[in-house]
Amino acid sequence: MGKRIRIWAVAGFLVMMLILIKIFFDQQFDSVESLQNYMKGFGIAAPFVLMVFQVLQVVVPVLPGYLGCAAGAIAFGTAMGFLYNYISISIGSIIAFFLAKKYGMDIVNVMFPKKRYEKWVAWIEKSRSYEAMLILSMLLPLFPDDFLCYFCGLMKMNSKRFIWMIILGKPWLILAYSIGFGLIK
Repeated sequence: MGKRIRIWAVAGFLVMMLILIKIFFDQQFDSVESLQNYMKGFGIAAPFVLMVFQVLQVVVPVLPGYLGCAAGAIAFGTAMGFLYNYISISIGSIIAFFLAKKYGMDIVNVMFPKKRYEKWVAWIEKSRSYEAMLILSMLLPLFPDDFLCYFCGLMKMNSKRFIWMIILGKPWLILAYSIGFGLIK
């Protein structure tokens, strides 16, 4: 089972890297207009492209989520960028949770270095309320909440409770990013 997880993780990472390389060689993003024009090149599939990218960046946590939030707000405006980012990041978080539920430590060992895992476990064990910490992590910029979604899947946390925490906790930072990056236009 662990070998299959590694293959999927590597494949996801490679897909993400190929997308980023293609974007880099297709167009230089030296202005808001160049990013908007690039996204317009995908036509009606443009929101889907952003959303797939955002789901992947949560499930295969290589890039910080604010990059996609910035791209969404700049390319689609504050409201639609927020909506696309919120839906896709929430979906990615829920997928990460269920991947950890299904594959356990095998997937966490593939996704995160052992030292990082041990650091977070120690920090979480000191916490009185893991759930409160998860919600707080969703409100703080640059916090590794992707890892915490995987970690929740390792715990005996109820999936409905986790999904509600994502639905209610995720939008606030994404909204702040969307408003902030939407002002760049």
